[in-house]
This record gives sequence, C-alpha cells and structure tokens, in this order.
Amino acid sequence: QVQLVESGGGLVQPGGSLRLSCEASGSIFSFYVMGWYRQAPGKQRELVATIASSGMITYADSVKGRFTISRDNAKNTVYLQINSLKPEDTAVYYCNIRFLTTNSWGQGTQVTVSS
Repeated sequence: QVQLVESGGGLVQPGGSLRLSCEASGSIFSFYVMGWYRQAPGKQRELVATIASSGMITYADSVKGRFTISRDNAKNTVYLQINSLKPEDTAVYYCNIRFLTTNSWGQGTQVTVSS
C-alpha cells in the first residue's frame, strides 16, 4: 500500500503563490507516475500536472507557465509550485500515484484564491 499526504494549501490573494507538497510512503515501484489533480465545486476532477519516474513531465494547458511540478526522490515528495494564482484555480488539490495495479490518492488540500 502507498499513502499520500498533501500539505501547503490555503487562502491566497489573486496573483499570489503557493507550494503544495505530497509525501509518499509505503512500497513504491521503481516505475511510477505521480501527479496533481484538482476538483472545483460542482466540477469533475481534472489533471493539473504529472511527473514520471523517468522525469517526464506533463501539464494541463490551463496551468502551463504558472505551475511547476518537481520532486525530491530522497524525501519521496512531489511538489507543485503555483504562481500567479487566479480565482479559477480555487479547488481541492489531490495527489495521485500510479504504478502496476496501484492507483492511490491523498486526502486533498484546499486552495482558495480570493481577495
């Protein structure tokens, strides 16, 4: 089993920044994809960014240039740096890891962008 714990969410003004963290624990296969997803009220969960064990990174078009995903292998932690936040970025942000038959989610961290 893999456990994911997110942190770093909060209330921020438009134009502000946040860094979300996702620490993974448990048995993790060598080849994996970790990612951040978000779900706004009344909307479906959507992909934000992913980073594979190979280092390959993908971003949703809506966040390119503002969001940066990165990882610290020694800490089993993936980060999401969010800059130039907009009200439409308000959502619960979830961390995810996929490998073999594993598809695990964290509990989510709330990001609210409001003046």
